[in-house]
Order: sequence, then C-alpha cells, then structure tokens
Amino acid sequence: MQTQQATVTTAADAIYRLAAGNLKYLTAQKNSGNISRRIRLATATDGQSPYAIIVTCSDSRVIPEHIFSAGIGELFVIRLAGNVIDDHQLGSIEYAAEHLNCKLVVVLGHTRCGAVDAAINHEPTGYIRYITDEIRAAIGSETDPYKAGCLNVRHSVAEIEKSLSITHIEAETGLRVVGAMYHIADGSVEFL
Repeated sequence: MQTQQATVTTAADAIYRLAAGNLKYLTAQKNSGNISRRIRLATATDGQSPYAIIVTCSDSRVIPEHIFSAGIGELFVIRLAGNVIDDHQLGSIEYAAEHLNCKLVVVLGHTRCGAVDAAINHEPTGYIRYITDEIRAAIGSETDPYKAGCLNVRHSVAEIEKSLSITHIEAETGLRVVGAMYHIADGSVEFL
C-alpha cells in the first residue's frame, strides 16, 4: 500500500511545503492533513517517511501538524519547553536525519513563550531551572520577549549544528537546519 505523500528531496522542497501548509492553516477551520484510516494503515505497513524534523516548544498552542497542515507520517516532531536542545533531542534529530532521510530540521520558537518569559522575568526552581538557564545563556541581557525568542531559536540551531553527526549528514545529504518563529496571535510562521 503506497502513501500518497509528495516526495521531498531537498531542504528547499521541505521549506516550501511547510510554508504552503502554513498558508492553508491561516484560513482553515480544521486540519487538512491526511489522518485517514488509509494513511494510518500505510504508515503501519510501510513505516514513516517524514519530510521535516520540527523541534518546538511543549506549549499546547503550538501544534506543528496543524500549523503546517500536515498529516500522519509527514513531520518528525520533538517537543520540549523552550525548544532547548540537549543530548536527547540531538539523538532524536540524528535518528530522523540518518534513518528517515529527513532533509530539514526546523527549530520552531513562538511568541508569548512561557519558558522565555520565565528566563527573562523569574527565578524558577527545581528542574525548570535547567530550561531557563539554557535560555538565559542564549538570550544574554535581552529583555524584549520577541527578540529573546529569536535569540533562543538561533542558539538551538547553533547547538544542533555543533553535532558532528549532524555536520556529517549536512555535508552528505544536503540536510539544512533553520530557525522559525510561530506567531501565536495570527498563526503565521516566520522563517529566520
């Protein structure tokens, strides 16, 4: 059983497909991605072949499959508050890039991010501090929430590109790592 997904062979193709999906989302009333029984069976039988890896925040308002009008098997999504990068996220990215042949990694930050706000305005305790300390390292003394969010995304992109495996995959396959910001209020995605 074949999936009816368009082939994405380059990072540019993946960015185009994400941008086109986001345009659909801006006027949609419900998700237009394929979530049918047929695609569930096809991916169960044939496996997954996502065209992009999305590293994003755990925020319940940020749903990549909806934001990019994607269905089952199209996006490999990694979520962590503040979209910070550690060894677990790097391992997941390396897996999807090497074994699933994804051509694009998008670090998707968003406006009104609670983790960025906490890093700017609060002194969290417990395990939350691991996240806010990483964000503080990324944003320095920046206090504008939007600018801080962009700096945090760029920091995560840089952390991904430090990985020797990712650097090797980029050179061999054309994998690209890019940053983007999702605007909560209007639903648009801005590629940085």
